[in-house]
Amino acid sequence: MPIKAPDVAIDLGTTNTMLYVHHKGIVINEPTLVVAEAKDRRLIRAVGDEARYLTGRTRDTMTAIRPIKDGIIADFDAAEVMIRYFLRKAIGSSHLVKPRILVSIPTSLDSVSRKAVKEAVSVAGAKEVLFVEKPLAAAIGSGLPVYDPIGSMVVDVGGGTTDTAVIALGGVVVAQSVKVGGERMDQAIIDYLKKNASVLIGDKAAEDLKKDLACATPVSGENTVAHVRGFDLLAARVMDVEFTAAQAHDAITEPCMAIIASIRWVLERTPPELAADVMRSGIHLTGGASQLLGLDKLIATQLGIPVLMAREPGDATIMGMGYLIENQDLLGSVAHSAINAN
Repeated sequence: MPIKAPDVAIDLGTTNTMLYVHHKGIVINEPTLVVAEAKDRRLIRAVGDEARYLTGRTRDTMTAIRPIKDGIIADFDAAEVMIRYFLRKAIGSSHLVKPRILVSIPTSLDSVSRKAVKEAVSVAGAKEVLFVEKPLAAAIGSGLPVYDPIGSMVVDVGGGTTDTAVIALGGVVVAQSVKVGGERMDQAIIDYLKKNASVLIGDKAAEDLKKDLACATPVSGENTVAHVRGFDLLAARVMDVEFTAAQAHDAITEPCMAIIASIRWVLERTPPELAADVMRSGIHLTGGASQLLGLDKLIATQLGIPVLMAREPGDATIMGMGYLIENQDLLGSVAHSAINAN
C-alpha cells in the first residue's frame, strides 16, 4: 500500500472537471454534474459521466445538480461528493497520507468563495489545498514565456466564466473574470427562440445548435438551417422549428461582445510596455468555449490585435497545472504570487 498519495491538479470547471495526477497525466475529464434524490439532495445517485447518461432519463424523484455555477461552488455538499468521487477514481483511497491538491480558480474569486472551494476539497480528501488562477495555468499550458519580462495576454473562455489576464515574470499583472462563457451562449440561444418563436428548448439542444450553427462573425454565403424540436409555449405542444446560422449569430452576439469588453478593460489597465508586448505577440485564446467558430476573428477585428488559438484550448489549463505539479521548484515560485492556500 503506497504511504503517500501523489500530488493532484483539479481544474474545477462549470461544465467539465479535469484531474491531472503526478507522473500519470490527465486521468479524469468528466462533466461537472451530479444526480441526486429530489427530496434529499444529500443522497447522490450518480456523478460525472454516469450522471450525464442519467440526465433526462431519470424519474421525477431524481434531480440533476451542477455543483459549480459561474466558477463558484453553488452546492457545497454535491461539490464535496463529486470531488471525493473523482479523487478516488483517479488515485484510489488506500493512502495513509492524503494528497496535496492544486485547484484552478477564476481571477476575481472572492475570499469567501475561495474558502468554500478550499473547504470542499479538504473535506473530499486533501492534505493541503493550493490555488492557481486559471489564466496563469492556461498560459503555462500554452507554452507562453510567463516567467520572462514579457507581457502575454491569455483569454480563457470556459463554460461559466471568461478570465482575461496579462501575465509577466511568473505572475498576473492585470486581470478580470466575467460570468460569460459557453453556458451563457447556450442560454442566449434558448432565450432567442423563446422570444422570437415562442418555443422552449433544452440545454443540450441549445449547445448542439451553438456547435453546429453559431458563428461569432456575421454569416456570409449560404445560410445553413437546422431543425430543432421544442415545446410550443402558445399551443402547449411539441413542435419542430427552423433555426438558421444567421439567427444563431444574432443570438450569441451579446455574450461575444461582453468577452471583447472584458479584454478591452484589461488592455486599458495594462502598463504601456506590457501592452506593446501584447500588440506584438497577440492575444492567446484558451478554454473549451473559445473554439466557437469565428470568435478569434471577431476579437482580432474589434481590437486590431492578432489572435492565436492554443493547440489544445480545452486542455491548456489542466496541462499548465500538471506542469507545475511535475516541476515542484516552479510550483514554489508561483506560490508566492498566484497560489493562495489561505
